[in-house]
Amino acid sequence: MPNTKPSCSDNDHLPYSIHKRISTSIYIYIYIYMSKQRIRSSVVSKPTTLPDSAILSLRALMAINNDDDRCCPAFAGADDGAESATSIEDLPTDVLSLVLRRLDGASLAALGCASAAFRGLAADPAAWRALCLALWPSLRDVPPCCDHRRLFADAFPFPAVPLAALPPQPPTPGGGGGAGSSLPPLPSRLVSAVDLRHGGACVMSRAVETDASSAWFLGAPFRVDALTQEGFTLPSPSPAPIDPADLELSWVLIDPDTGRAVNASSRRPVSVDRRWLTGETVVRFALVLGGGVVLDAAVTCDERYGHVREVSLCMEDAEGGGGVSGRDGLAVVAAAMAGARRGRGAEEDTRVRYQEFVKGRADRKERKARREGIIDLCCSGVGAAAFVGFLVMLTFR
Repeated sequence: MPNTKPSCSDNDHLPYSIHKRISTSIYIYIYIYMSKQRIRSSVVSKPTTLPDSAILSLRALMAINNDDDRCCPAFAGADDGAESATSIEDLPTDVLSLVLRRLDGASLAALGCASAAFRGLAADPAAWRALCLALWPSLRDVPPCCDHRRLFADAFPFPAVPLAALPPQPPTPGGGGGAGSSLPPLPSRLVSAVDLRHGGACVMSRAVETDASSAWFLGAPFRVDALTQEGFTLPSPSPAPIDPADLELSWVLIDPDTGRAVNASSRRPVSVDRRWLTGETVVRFALVLGGGVVLDAAVTCDERYGHVREVSLCMEDAEGGGGVSGRDGLAVVAAAMAGARRGRGAEEDTRVRYQEFVKGRADRKERKARREGIIDLCCSGVGAAAFVGFLVMLTFR
């Protein structure tokens, strides 16, 4: 089925994919209700009946599942054979509230734009908070600094930052920039919401706060550690090996002063480096940004015993030197928070962009080594010629 862009017209129909998700959720709701009613009827010996809201939901479900188009048509609404035009907007509010909480964030946002009837329900703060906590459990340890709907809009998509190198700005106590400055202000604090999953199960959730205004952080290479040398072992009855392909890492950087956030990881591995001498494996969740820099979120683990030793985030430049300083790294992060976001397909594109980044960096290193070799050869030739000339001068003196 082709994807249709939802419009904000009151009379427009909902996209077919959202209808399918809603129909599945309605079915789950009715199944749970019927199960509870069966238990009660077995105790009080009364027949199991559905309320009018559940009957209406079931009819909507049948109409949606029997429809082969992208939109939901009218369906029968009376038991005596009479027909009435009923749309999904006529479902009871309590049923719709339960259904909307089972949608993903993209579908929930599209639903609010597709119909004015759903706009208020789709903007429910409780639904967005539940959605954000389901995606990022570590947010439970983060002090509330912004609306969860805005947080999802900032942190769920991948950043698209076609930036050149940004001149750094000194951080200010309130997080604001100078008057008349067109550059985004540098955060004075950074909160990292880090969630590590293995096989779909969350094995680590941590919130790390970093003082980004200290001289040590600004002068040292950009690096944030969520897990250091102590590490942990995956919960299992017996030590089980780690499959790097089953790891998922979510790393969200939040500026608590402005409430802006940005996704700092590729979520799925883009590279796996095995260190055979130590037996460790470094799984990288790198995200290439503009300006020739990459956010390198990495998990260091021992595949054999299921032990995760280190989870960290650093920033590297295209030259592959000592990394980007904390001040320059903050400038890139601030620009990513204030910049645009990429749409669908970005998660698959991260691996390709990282491979191109690594290949380009290797090519630059090779060209640099070749130039240095030629320069060394020329210097050696000049030195040898000078030495021979000196010997000739001494011989014929």
